[in-house]
Amino acid sequence: MASELYNTIDALSREKGIDPQIVVSAVEDAIVMATRKYYKSQENLRAKLDKETGKINAFAVKTVVETPEQVEDPNLQVTLEDARKVDPTLEVGGELQIPKVTEGILGRIAAQLAKQVIFQKVREAERDTVYNEYIGRVAEIINATVKRVEGPDVIFDIGKAEARMPRKEQSRLESFAIGERVRVVIARVERASKGPGVVVSRAAPELVQHLFQTEVPEIYDGTVVIRAIAREAGERTKIAVMSKDKDVDAVGACVGMKGMRVQSIIRELRGEKIDIIEYHEDAVTFAEKALQPAKVSRVTVVDSADKHLEVVVDDSQLSLAIGKKGQNVRLAAKLLGWKIDIKSEEEKRQEVELQMAAMAPQATTPLENVTGLGEGLVEKLNAAGVTTVEALADMTPEQLEAIEGIGPKTVEKISLAVNNYFASLEAGAAEGEVSAEGVAAEGEVVAEEAAPETAVEAADGEVAAEEQAAAPEATAEAEAAPDENEEHEPKDGSAPETTE
Repeated sequence: MASELYNTIDALSREKGIDPQIVVSAVEDAIVMATRKYYKSQENLRAKLDKETGKINAFAVKTVVETPEQVEDPNLQVTLEDARKVDPTLEVGGELQIPKVTEGILGRIAAQLAKQVIFQKVREAERDTVYNEYIGRVAEIINATVKRVEGPDVIFDIGKAEARMPRKEQSRLESFAIGERVRVVIARVERASKGPGVVVSRAAPELVQHLFQTEVPEIYDGTVVIRAIAREAGERTKIAVMSKDKDVDAVGACVGMKGMRVQSIIRELRGEKIDIIEYHEDAVTFAEKALQPAKVSRVTVVDSADKHLEVVVDDSQLSLAIGKKGQNVRLAAKLLGWKIDIKSEEEKRQEVELQMAAMAPQATTPLENVTGLGEGLVEKLNAAGVTTVEALADMTPEQLEAIEGIGPKTVEKISLAVNNYFASLEAGAAEGEVSAEGVAAEGEVVAEEAAPETAVEAADGEVAAEEQAAAPEATAEAEAAPDENEEHEPKDGSAPETTE
């Protein structure tokens, strides 16, 4: 029959949920500590509990060696000859147990030390048991009872141990009463000096997933699958769902008739907003859905390797797309697993204009081209890193006065010289325009002057053509009717006759 001491140890073990042998070992170690303190010995001490009598025997253990020369430490080793005087059956390498008297000599201090050792061993065993129990249950949903509130933390009773819910694992919409039963998620299990720390959460996304599995039969049986969840507890949750059956609407199944299913989950979360989004493999389409209720103009993949998207929205939709304190775009980025940059149409237009301006060649005019600066001033400006007229024109008077050797009067001189330079450029451009206009006008006048001459020449040509056409007729008439007054020369070369 077991002794009363062993029965007490067995009851303690069941209460703490640990192995009775762990408690027995703790008691034996405590007796060894008390015995060593009493005898002030460096011997290898051991203790053993007799389950039947409840008596704890302590003894020193020495290793048996063959010769005296092999004895390095008399407290730990003994020769074979001396060992056989106590136990004739011992051999080399065996252990000789020398009893130590403990009954009636271990005083109050030794008993107190033994008590401390026992409690310490039991606590360590309890911590290991709790740690091993819950380390494999991380992310599991369990029912817990509110036990007490310690500052910002809430302490729960989860059965074999207590769990702690820190402030960051709580929803700002929730408050708890002592004795209230709630569902929590085992967030992590920590090995702490005061015991294993089981940390539970009501802010983890797993809680929302568990609630949807409970309320939506299609999710429970696998017809509808939850692909991603992004949550900010107490504010908003975005959940992406996908249907494996083409005849089942994933979003509609989660919402339920008249929103009954999702409203039940919202009540459990104390009014937290929930956005249910249809999942898409295409990141562009998924991003448009994830940024709802904002309307997206266009989505561009900036870098597919780094998972970077650029979203452009109308100017009126920018604040809605970003959300309160960036909440909407932050949750959408978590849901997609992509980095999202949101820009308005106006911001995008300005960005494109800047890029185009940067691509255009920049005019660079040396300072030497500006008359009125002087060689010394040009050298000072070049030493300060100002080498072009354009850079000089962009500088403020304060920046110029910060250059060594340049004062207010010199700044006025620089300003006047730069203004004159740009004025001369504008004047030259204006003269070029006037010259171009004059050349064009002269060309028009020359063309107009040439036109009448061409017309006259054309008219003369017509008259000549008419005269040429009439010429054959006149010749024919002349041949047909010779002039009567024409004098005829004789054929023989004699002088012409004179008619009286």
